This record gives sequence, C-alpha cells and structure tokens, in this order.
Amino acid sequence: MTEEGWRERRADARRNHDKVLAAAVEVFTEHGLDATIPQVAARAGVGKATVYRSYPTKAALVEALTGTRVQWLRDVVADTDAHVREPQAALEAAIHRIVERLASDRLLVDVMAQAPMWHAANSPAAVSLTPPAGGSAPPFDDETAATIVKWLDAARDRGEIRDDITTMDLLVLIGGVAHVLLELDVRDHDVWRRYATLALAALRA
Repeated sequence: MTEEGWRERRADARRNHDKVLAAAVEVFTEHGLDATIPQVAARAGVGKATVYRSYPTKAALVEALTGTRVQWLRDVVADTDAHVREPQAALEAAIHRIVERLASDRLLVDVMAQAPMWHAANSPAAVSLTPPAGGSAPPFDDETAATIVKWLDAARDRGEIRDDITTMDLLVLIGGVAHVLLELDVRDHDVWRRYATLALAALRA
C-alpha cells in the first residue's frame, strides 16, 4: 500500500473512532451503564467490530466516558468553592448544579451511585476514597472530598444544618431523588430543581 493509502486508512480510523465516541456519549447519557456496545455501534452507523477496535471491552469504553463525568464533578465543587463564600450556600449551589445535569445524564447518576466517598462512616470527616478492587477512580478525589466536608462542618458549626448530617445523607437524598425521577421518566428540569430544593431542605437545622 502506498503512503497516501496508509494516510487515508489512518484518517478513516480516526473518523470512525470519533463517530464511536460521539455515539457512546449519547447512548450512555441516555441509558447509563445499561447501555450496550450494539447500541453504540447502531448509533454510530458502524459494525460492532469497529467499536471494539477502539475500545476492546465495554469496561474500557465506560472508563473513557466516566472520566469526563468525574472531572466535571470535581470542577463543579472547585468552581463553587472559589465563587461562593458561605458554606451552606456553596453546598446548595453545587448540589443544584449537579442535579440539573443529572436530569439529562443517566451515566452521571450511575457514576455518583458508585462514589466510594459516600459510603464512609457516619462522621463527614471520615471520608473513604479508596475505590473497590478493580474499580475505576472515584468521582471525588481527596481535595474535592475535603471541600465538601469543609462545607458540611462549617454549616454545622454555624447552626445552618442539622448536627447529624453526613456525606451518606447527601447520597441518599440526592441519589434517591435522581433514581425515582428517572424511574418515572421525568425529564422536566423544573421538576428536578423542585425536588433538589426539597431534599436540601431536609439538611437544614
């Protein structure tokens, strides 16, 4: 094969890779971890073998996609901490931003459900960030987790939230809202915002 032929083949491979990735973003956003390789291939208009050439396993594809969600979650917390001075306001602003995206991103719901930090002991300061064996990186790194704990501790010290609120409580409240609304196929963002507000009200002293 000529050099020009090899360049064309490489260009085709790049185009197919881009098509597969774009299709995977759409399919996994709609279906979360229940999405399948055949669904991705069909959306991209390619064969399953083309998907597997870019991502040998579904796990490899999921890891590539969840990485963007993980970084987005970390950026939300960091950006909120930089711009919102009051701890309770910062916590609520971050949760509202996250819920707003959860309304249309099933994969993000699944990513947050697997966050090891939420399964810590009752004290918000006792946050575990160790992923399960064979698991991918947790959505919240040490710095991000410390920021959330800082908000909780400061809001608690100021009497703005209940004394017994933990990071696990945040998972149950926000994760519960997300899963129920997804099961009911609610797509109206106003409804998601309403239930986020109700869930956050449960934290207040």
